[in-house]
Amino acid sequence: MNEVIEVTTQADQVHSQLRSAILSGALAPGERIRMNFVASDMSVSLGAVREALSRLAAEEIVIATAQRGYRVASLSSEELNDLTETRIALEQICLRASIAEGGVEWEASLAAALHRLLRLPEFENGDCLQLSMAWSQAHDSFHTALVSGSRSVWMNKFRSSLYLQAERYRRLSVPLRTGDRDVAGEHRQLCEAALARDAESACALMRSHLMRTSEILLRSPLLMTAERLERAEG
Repeated sequence: MNEVIEVTTQADQVHSQLRSAILSGALAPGERIRMNFVASDMSVSLGAVREALSRLAAEEIVIATAQRGYRVASLSSEELNDLTETRIALEQICLRASIAEGGVEWEASLAAALHRLLRLPEFENGDCLQLSMAWSQAHDSFHTALVSGSRSVWMNKFRSSLYLQAERYRRLSVPLRTGDRDVAGEHRQLCEAALARDAESACALMRSHLMRTSEILLRSPLLMTAERLERAEG
């Protein structure tokens, strides 16, 4: 029993660290994940690494390939377009429901989530290439708070899955941003429209917010380079 608990605990650790490495880009799209290396580097068992990778595969941010183990899921402009449009549609559905159904506790949690997000620096030590983990967590909490008034458990589960997939793209877009984007202002406007119970404005702002991130990446050569490297690696 103790051995099972230890493997599960180790798997939780590996899952968390690999997930962070994938989202941050430290593990690149298409990169192979060598289980022996991970087990040695993190001082955990192969069983724990295998369990963690199975979870990440279920989340579809790593891919299991026959005879080749696991690799980080690839990125593409085609997927980004599909993901963005699907996410916008689902975020808008959840947001409308949240505005219609959320009570005073929802309002309070949303206002608190915005306050925390705006108070934290987006980058580590002012380095625009190093996104703050605390800010990223607060960003996740804010977007979750926006839709937390919705009573649909399944809708919010689907939304969370899409958020995770989109997060890899969003973090890649951060270093490519120009100075004309006011991310804090976008979040503030989203919050204000939601609290004003203005579903039409909130949904329009959500579309604009998500499209801006997508367009930054689609204008850059980054995705084309990633696709070319993956084809070369076969």
